[in-house]
Amino acid sequence: MKIRNSLILLLTATIWGFAFVAQSVGMDYVGPLTFLFSRSLIGGIVLLPVVAILHKNGPGHASETPEEKRKARKTLLIGGVCCGVALCAADLTQQIGLLHTTVGKSGFLTSCYILIVPLINLLFFRRRCSRLVWGGIALAVVGMYFLCLSDGLSINIGDLITLVCAVLFSIHILVIDYFSPRTDGVKMSCIQFFVCAAIAGVGMLLFEQPSLDSILAAWKPILYAGALSSGAGYTLQIIGQRGMNPTVASLIMSMESVISVIAGWLLLGQAMSARELFGCVLMFAAIVLAQLPDKTMQKAAN
Repeated sequence: MKIRNSLILLLTATIWGFAFVAQSVGMDYVGPLTFLFSRSLIGGIVLLPVVAILHKNGPGHASETPEEKRKARKTLLIGGVCCGVALCAADLTQQIGLLHTTVGKSGFLTSCYILIVPLINLLFFRRRCSRLVWGGIALAVVGMYFLCLSDGLSINIGDLITLVCAVLFSIHILVIDYFSPRTDGVKMSCIQFFVCAAIAGVGMLLFEQPSLDSILAAWKPILYAGALSSGAGYTLQIIGQRGMNPTVASLIMSMESVISVIAGWLLLGQAMSARELFGCVLMFAAIVLAQLPDKTMQKAAN
């Protein structure tokens, strides 16, 4: 199960890594709220037939009492709304940040959730990480620095917004960690997209001047971000996180930084330097290190 979930999260990181290109290109045509509304709406629509098929072919819940069914629906709705609000805030700040910073910096700063998740867990929930996980986090931060930042770390308004984005993505990861074992992941993902689309849609009408022509001009990046990055990626995240340590899950998903550089090389012809290759190696080593069994923690548990 752990290996399967790790592979699912790695696939999620791959989809998200290629999405950085789509997000950057899409912002040439539409504003951040319009892009977020469009991708979220597509993500929710894509999942509707999946939810219908799974519901039809599922095992059923005939043995559940009306009270149990009511509680299950309530948990599903609350989980979907909480995930949708957190996702909307995180995605929006990432989109706005991309207007003022580079894709490389955005990838690095967004992936700082690998530091924030274990810190929130430690400070608010008293959930400790093993020494190997902390070592993997430190190694991953160094790897992301070599991978994403070729001109040093200077801070501007876009970088600060993206740091806020990293905090919000950390909250999204922890919300999923709480709700994914308690409800249907695909249904919750579908709800989160429609909640995200509703919030972004209101903001779009208030603060932007969306037009059908501009949306159609950006249909390729919007379709990728909606159907794959949102519809498939965030659903796979919910499924893959089930039963996983959220800190380890965030480390695996931070591989999107590596994938984004590879995507730039494959799709945009951007050559990978020795520095970037070294960063990729460190990131991969961090993922392996974080998943090794820690004998000290095992002895303490026993």
